[in-house]
Parts: sequence; C-alpha cells; structure tokens
Amino acid sequence: MRILHVAAEIDPETGGVSQAVRTMINGLTNEGVHNEVVSVDAPDAPFIKTDPFTIHALGPRNGQWGYNSKLISWLVDNAARFDVIILHGLWLYPGYALRRAMKIVRNKQSKGKQPKFFVMPHGMLDPWFQKASTRKIKALRNWAYWKLIERNIIADADGLLFTCEAEQLLAREPFRPYKPKNEAVVGLGVDEPPVYTPAMRESFLKKCPDVTDAPYVLFLSRIHEKKGVDLLIDTYSQLLKSYSALESEVYAGESGTVGPEKMNLPKLVIAGPGLETPYGQKMQQQVAQQQDLAALISFPGMLTDDAKWGAFYGCEAFILPSHQENFGIAVVEALSCGKPVLISDQVNIWREIGTAGGGLVAADSPEGTEQMLEGWLRLSDEQKRAIEQQTRKAYRTYFAVEPATKNLLLAIA
Repeated sequence: MRILHVAAEIDPETGGVSQAVRTMINGLTNEGVHNEVVSVDAPDAPFIKTDPFTIHALGPRNGQWGYNSKLISWLVDNAARFDVIILHGLWLYPGYALRRAMKIVRNKQSKGKQPKFFVMPHGMLDPWFQKASTRKIKALRNWAYWKLIERNIIADADGLLFTCEAEQLLAREPFRPYKPKNEAVVGLGVDEPPVYTPAMRESFLKKCPDVTDAPYVLFLSRIHEKKGVDLLIDTYSQLLKSYSALESEVYAGESGTVGPEKMNLPKLVIAGPGLETPYGQKMQQQVAQQQDLAALISFPGMLTDDAKWGAFYGCEAFILPSHQENFGIAVVEALSCGKPVLISDQVNIWREIGTAGGGLVAADSPEGTEQMLEGWLRLSDEQKRAIEQQTRKAYRTYFAVEPATKNLLLAIA
C-alpha cells in the first residue's frame, strides 16, 4: 500500500500534527506501507532531509491560510501513485487544494483506479475553538470557512479518522451541516521511548541546571494560553504562600501537625516553544516578579532528543492543565517513561488514563488545578509508587503504536 499524507507543515518544532504524522508513518512503515508527505514547508528547511520518508516541501506558504500555487497541480499529477491520501488537519489551504485536486482526478479517471481520501482532524473540530472567549473573531472566520469550504471537504472524504472516542463525539457539536460518509476511531500510537541513559540527564541539566539536585514536576508542551500555563503558575504561587504560612506556624511552635515533607514543593519545569510570544513573555514576567516563585520555576525553552527524554525520566510527575487537548502526545510519552500524569478533564484521553489509574484528573480551572497538584503532593511515597506501576500498563493498553496502526489500516482498507 502507498499512502500520501497531506499537511500544511511538518516542521517538528510545531509539535502536535507534525509529530503525530511522524509516529503514524513509523508504525505504517513497520507494516510494509510506503509513505510520502506533501506540505507547504519551505524546501530548504533543515528538517526536510532528516526524516527517513520523502517530504515534498512545495513552500514557502503564503499568509495564514497557507496558500501555495503549486499544490493543486502537484496533487493532480501525483495522486494516482497512491492508494490512500490522508489530509491531516483542517482550516488551511491544503484541505481546499486536496478537495479540488480529488475532484479533477476523479473526473479524469472515472473508470480507472482512484485513491481513497480521508481526513484526520486532529482535534480541529473541537467546540472549544468556537467557544473560547479569546477566539471570537477566529470563531466567526471558522463559520465562514465551514460554509464555504470545510463542510465540503468533510462530505467528500471517504471517511473521518479520530484519535479517540472523545474527539469523535466532540466533532459532531460545533457545525451544521455535518455529514461525513464514515467515521472511525483509530487511535494514535506513540513510539516506545528510548532506553534511559545518563547522557539524557546530563543533556537536560545543561538546559535546566536549576533542578540538578531537586525533585520537579514537568510541563512539556507549547507555551500557549490553551495549555493552562497561567493556571499552573497561579497554583504554584498559591501553594507557595500556603506552605510558607504553615512552615511559619511549625517554626513558631503553633502547630505540630504538618511535617516538613509536606511543605517542600517540588520545582516546576515549564518547557516548550513559545517563550518569545506575548503570552510566553507574560508568564515569565509573572514568575520573575515573585522572588520565591522564581526560585521554584524554570523556563528552559524547547527540549528535544536526549534533553527531552532526560526531562521525562527525571521528573516525579508530568502535568498538563490544558483547556483543550485533542490527544496529548507528551502525556503519553510521560506514561511510556513510567511517570504519573496530572491532567485536566479537557485532555481527551483522560478517561483512558483514569481507567488505567495512570494519574490524577481534575477540572481545567484554578480550583481543579490546585486540587490536582495538591492531591499529588499529599500522596504518600507508597501511593505514588502504586500510580507509577500503572503508567506503563496504561501506555501499552491504549497508546502503543502497533494496535493504532492496525486500526488505521482496517479503517482505510
């Protein structure tokens, strides 16, 4: 089988869709499937030559929509080489171009072999994008796009592919008419992590020397308002004040009920791209304004390769209080490294993780984030180890690459 993956961009620094496509291709390649990618990335981008699969980078893209004059003609000329074409994501020009190209190809080859065409939204039909108070203009734009373009892409495709059941159910809410021919939950596998080596820890500590001899909780994702970074920082600030007050009481002899082990907050590592954005700058300034908080929280930037895995293996828990998360690849990577995850109930795989006992789940609110983090800190060492023992089981049961690949192949057969 030959599969073409169509994406606006495949730059690994963007995470999300680009990482999902790479993981999917790894699994498909192991099953003997030939994979290629076409995108509107710049052809001289440094990552183009580092992947083991062919990337046809036709860019650079023009404007926020990602327009590229070469894409439709390239798709028309090359579509017949593939058995299946998968569009990754919505709301951008590549989706419009693919639908146009498929109509041309099907008209030209009405009696010949035609590739099947599937759409994998990767959470881009989640109602959060239409409801968030900060996205009012974008929500109106999406309604216009839906009426003019996106609903036709959905209706023309041979099927929609979802990463989890929650994504499938949420996709049915925000837009009408919504009439896909078929829907399938195929999952999204995440590769086994590399085996831990001391070099991973060394690489991470070069990026984040503040935690050399200290326990820490890890946030590793894009620094964006959607991810709840502000909730996390506010919660740490509140807990720091509470613990300082309790500590003062103990030292003053006013209470003997709180031991020092309950008053030592682990450090917080907030890693990921986006520090240079207005939101990222605001988060760093908020921390810098409080001396005690600045001593606890580090911003090492984006972590890759050994530094990323060193961060995962070295943390005591992973945290993501996101307001909307279609899947959460970093959440699964933490599980695969044997680390408990503390996530909001807006991370769409929270049910699977809760069922497997691989972490703690709470609402994506100030109260929920504080409840989740303080709940973790109050657990005994024995209770924490019990959750750790469930993390790998959760990964193998729900998120390993092999079953997700087989589900995908069955859905597109």
